[in-house]
Amino acid sequence: MNKFERLKRALETEGNGKMKAFGNSMLPILKSGSLLSFETSDDYEIGDIVFCKVKGRYIDAHKIVKKDTNKGYLIANNHGYENGWTRIIYGRVTEGEFQNKVIYKR
Repeated sequence: MNKFERLKRALETEGNGKMKAFGNSMLPILKSGSLLSFETSDDYEIGDIVFCKVKGRYIDAHKIVKKDTNKGYLIANNHGYENGWTRIIYGRVTEGEFQNKVIYKR
């Protein structure tokens, strides 16, 4: 089971979970190697950083940039690249830690 499946299972059963995220697509908000805390929600808002699935691929920490009642949520990184629309959101980031320091708090 990979890290995405583990986090998905934790969110479905416990409502929260943690996972490290790598890459620079969310700079300067999140740094590569940040430990992210996630929680589930009944509703997600524009600006939330979420763990979701877009076009069959897991997206571990990108932002909601638009909402549409028919299409769902438009997911993008912090540099404007749009991943696409999804209705599948597992949870949102509540806190990000890098080198034992909190760098993001919702």
